[in-house]
Amino acid sequence: MATLKLEIITPETKIFEGDVDIVHLPGADGEMDVLPQHEVLITELAAGELRIIHQGKTDVLAIGEGFAEITGDSVSVLTDGAVSESDIDEHAAEAAVKRAQEALASATLHGDDVDTANATLARSLAQLHVKRRRRSG
Repeated sequence: MATLKLEIITPETKIFEGDVDIVHLPGADGEMDVLPQHEVLITELAAGELRIIHQGKTDVLAIGEGFAEITGDSVSVLTDGAVSESDIDEHAAEAAVKRAQEALASATLHGDDVDTANATLARSLAQLHVKRRRRSG
């Protein structure tokens, strides 16, 4: 079976690089599965659940906002954050959600600070979603 070369890159590091069968992406306009020979595409990503499927095994990551470049045989994901399901600290994510919500409710943030708080909130909520969905599923 044909595979895709997947790269997941954050500002800090390359999180993943390898061959996979399917990549499930949280697109800004909806979720999408990418298989080998996919149409060439650049798409915006929303914070959410990214699934990597290879040889019958599924790995799950919570990612922040970003972009994906898809070619026939590769997918490059550029995101502001990515955490594997097993590395998610549920209590830390809950605390980050609370801090971001309080900061946004305070009405003292302006410009880039609002964007940063919203991005933190989206990433933390995605982490909680992944951790709780996988635990209950």
